[in-house]
Amino acid sequence: MAKYGGSLLVPSVQELAENPMVAVPPRYIRPEQDAPVISDNTLISKFPVIDMQSLLSEESVDSELANLDFACREWGFFQLVNHGVSLALVDKVKKEIQEFFNLSMEEKKKYWQYPGEVEGFGQAFVVSEEQRLDWGDLFFMTTLPVHLRKPHLFPKLPPSLRDTLEVYSTEVNAVAMNLISRMAKVLHIKD
Repeated sequence: MAKYGGSLLVPSVQELAENPMVAVPPRYIRPEQDAPVISDNTLISKFPVIDMQSLLSEESVDSELANLDFACREWGFFQLVNHGVSLALVDKVKKEIQEFFNLSMEEKKKYWQYPGEVEGFGQAFVVSEEQRLDWGDLFFMTTLPVHLRKPHLFPKLPPSLRDTLEVYSTEVNAVAMNLISRMAKVLHIKD
């Protein structure tokens, strides 16, 4: 069974923000040494882009496999385009998740993290009472493989969100399996 570590439970940022406050609580203020690193925007145009349709095409598979090999070795990540997951489905997932976050706090608390776990509604990877926190709530949940789903989370989601995530997870899993098989080919790993 996958174990992501645990997290201490902390108050919901949404609840904190709904109450009048004079100042942001100290745990949410980051000292200067934690300031974000501003990167060189010209690098964005150099990020590797892998075309899934080219990986699946007999005519272009060799050159796209070389691009995949380079992206993995030199960058450690890449943008995947033409992956086959419809924009309509991606938009539906975004809409359903937004609707989930728009639920009342009382409703969202039904999905609250269990003590010592990361999955659920709250904040992840909070390991100490002194730790600086993000000014935002999250909802983290395993969708696949099905046997790793938490029974108090996925099955109890609003039906529309649950159904949409089911379709989306299946499609993204198919993309991942295709991509992994191409990576195995580049690494000369046999099935």
